[in-house]
Amino acid sequence: MLTLFDGRGGEYLAQLVHAREPEAEVQVVRFDPREVELPWPITVAQGLSSGDRMDWTVEKAVELGAAAIAPLAMARSVTRLSGERALSRREHWQALAVSASEQCGRNRVAVVEPVEPLIDWLGTVSGSTLRLVLAPAGAPAHTIPRPPDGRRVVVLAGPEGGFTDDELLAADTAGFRSVSLGPRILRTETAAAVAIAMLSALWEGEATASNPDR
Repeated sequence: MLTLFDGRGGEYLAQLVHAREPEAEVQVVRFDPREVELPWPITVAQGLSSGDRMDWTVEKAVELGAAAIAPLAMARSVTRLSGERALSRREHWQALAVSASEQCGRNRVAVVEPVEPLIDWLGTVSGSTLRLVLAPAGAPAHTIPRPPDGRRVVVLAGPEGGFTDDELLAADTAGFRSVSLGPRILRTETAAAVAIAMLSALWEGEATASNPDR
């Protein structure tokens, strides 16, 4: 038996009828509306990082439940992408998102957005979104109130060299709240994953405490 999903929610239990490269035929047995998504659609807005670091960020963010990844060009980004190279990397990251969804049992696939400069992207973030920027001098993560179910959340993380003062000011002007993940400075590929894990654990813990039957 196989478990199939099309990225739109739920999954199908199916039986392989026959397989001959490059095609296979299956018979769908039943549909299961199973969902494993976080109550809040989280977008990881990640400053472009070099080598395998961006791959790692995409993969782990998806495993932890991110609904979207926004790769952002920042002043201290080592990697510079534009044109066909940017399109190629986006396709690569989207394939990683699909693979990570398969591996961790998600049946909705996170969307990798086009590469954009940070300043341009800031202007596209909806005013109703809970906007958080990871910064060592920010408020402790546990002080961020649990958002209502369904509210979109954005976690903005810097590249290897961190944010410039101008970038933090621009984020603040765009309504982003600074959040600290603790006294240790995390690598760029670690920060967003830790933020999702920490915030979802805190918020889901609050939900369980307020509603033990949830």
